[in-house]
Amino acid sequence: MRVNDRVVVAMSGGVDSSVAAAVLSEQGCNAVGLMMRLWSESHSNGNSVHNRCCAPDAVARARKVAAQLDMPFYVVDARDTFRSKVVDFFVDGYVSGVTPNPCLECNRHVRWDFLLRKALDLGATHLATGHYARVRELDGEYQLLRAVDTGKDQSYALSVLGQEQLAHTLFPVGEHTKTQVRELARSFDLPVVDLRESQDLCFLADRDYRRFLREHAPAAMQAGPIVDIHGQQLGEHQGLPQYTIGQRKGIGVAAPVPMYVVATEMETNTLVVGPREALGGNSLRARRVNWVRGTPPQEPMQVTVKIRYRALPVPAVITPVGNDCVEVDFKKILLDITPGQAAVFYNGEICLGGGVIQL
Repeated sequence: MRVNDRVVVAMSGGVDSSVAAAVLSEQGCNAVGLMMRLWSESHSNGNSVHNRCCAPDAVARARKVAAQLDMPFYVVDARDTFRSKVVDFFVDGYVSGVTPNPCLECNRHVRWDFLLRKALDLGATHLATGHYARVRELDGEYQLLRAVDTGKDQSYALSVLGQEQLAHTLFPVGEHTKTQVRELARSFDLPVVDLRESQDLCFLADRDYRRFLREHAPAAMQAGPIVDIHGQQLGEHQGLPQYTIGQRKGIGVAAPVPMYVVATEMETNTLVVGPREALGGNSLRARRVNWVRGTPPQEPMQVTVKIRYRALPVPAVITPVGNDCVEVDFKKILLDITPGQAAVFYNGEICLGGGVIQL
């Protein structure tokens, strides 16, 4: 990237994207702020509930930051794309018996497809975001690296990116810790320095995904039996999409030992529960695998793997099965292998890619 190159900054009104914009402006980039208007559900009275990523106060903050940095700012309508690629994916995943990760689909289809194309159409060389990750070019290949701040690292959710996307991507805060980012916000005198973060699904009106599923997928929310691992009925559930593998609280059965969700059997609408030792396994298969470099390893490879965003990476051997499927063998039993979540592969600080854990 050269001085005066046009860079589109994906702005959210939060501290990370605001600091990213400020850093790029200070470096002499021709920065342009873009904020996406995303789909949100409506109340039963017909009044719309704003998506928290683009609520009026968030738009106002982003616009204020852009004005302070003397950069143009626009809001683009991404509601249809977000609804079809993220919200429908979320609902369909639960209906099919898995626990989907909508943030990965948002990065795959909304930020680094819809928004990146908008940026390139505006003549930008790069799309910059406030994600905590890094991009490195080495011998003509782009690598996705963990952030310096490992506690904030977001490479897990960015594992869907490839060479074409990374060639046009900047992560200006990836070299900093969260504390340093807040210090930068203070030094730039940005009005977002003390803003708190939200980890909830942005399109839910009330943070209750079970209520959302009851309204948007009522046919899937049918009562059925709860059985133990031996087939003995213990109670009745109120819809399989309300449960996820490894869940302990809210099952609603009495037993001499704590019970966990072990499986959801969609064909018979049965919820299977069992003691903690009935959970887990030492292998999984992932599908829809994306390789950041574009091609899979040619032979089995020793890596570390994360099976959830907040999970610690654990040693494993991955064996590619074609271009879009991988067998993962762990060196110990993992209790929270959850179909629908992502298994993401690392070689040291390099994110190799990832895929969706199969049933």
